[in-house]
Amino acid sequence: MTEERRSAGRPTADRKFLMGAPYADASFLETDAWRALRIMGEFIDGFDALARLGPAVSIFGSARTLVSDPLYDQARDIARKLAQRGFTIITGGGPGIMEAANQGAQEGRGVSVGLGIELPHEQGINPFCDLAIDFRYFFVRKTMFVKYAQAFVIFPGGFGTLDELFESLTLVQTGKIEHFPVVLVGTGYWRGLLDWIRERMVTEDKIDPQDVALLRLTDDMDEVVSWIAEAFAADRAEAAARDASPVDTDELEAASEKRAQREEQPG
Repeated sequence: MTEERRSAGRPTADRKFLMGAPYADASFLETDAWRALRIMGEFIDGFDALARLGPAVSIFGSARTLVSDPLYDQARDIARKLAQRGFTIITGGGPGIMEAANQGAQEGRGVSVGLGIELPHEQGINPFCDLAIDFRYFFVRKTMFVKYAQAFVIFPGGFGTLDELFESLTLVQTGKIEHFPVVLVGTGYWRGLLDWIRERMVTEDKIDPQDVALLRLTDDMDEVVSWIAEAFAADRAEAAARDASPVDTDELEAASEKRAQREEQPG
């Protein structure tokens, strides 16, 4: 069989792999099969880097927010206070709101994480990230934002911010992830969106009225921090009660009732 192959000019697979062409043929790097391997590699790198973060909050907002904008100081303030309470801060690693939050995390002596994305106009990871990971694929990056966070804080932003907002809402609404606070900062910016959701989506039965309660809206930075800290404490108590013996059902019911009351509060 070997002699027949050689005589027919058909080298074995091993020979083709080891000898190759006199120059590198990199066309295979653009195949779907190779992309699938790269995607898997990004998931593995992300899971490995972030698995031991502990409680975390993902903060989103516009990369175009200037240092002189009051929103910059607000994001920095929230991140600093959350970090002081033991929360890791996760952002997209870029400028604007992301940079402000990462800076605040460092000032609060917390862990500051930046999950960057490869874009034509990308400005690189901001200098306030203790842990930085670059991604090629948006959907891998968004998985990391959701998987390792106990709350989302959404500052005014553009399409990317809206994408992250509605991704989180969809996952909570459909039960893919546990209910956790999704907080909109900036009543003047977000009020019109919430009004439209109530007036069109709820009125036309596109969503249930209680789905609107998944969102909270505020201009009070301390309120954001309190909501997140209280929600995390309640979830931890509920988890402890769930793992305890059956005689602790009263504690479990109390924790569940407290959580239900929290979620029913208007945004």
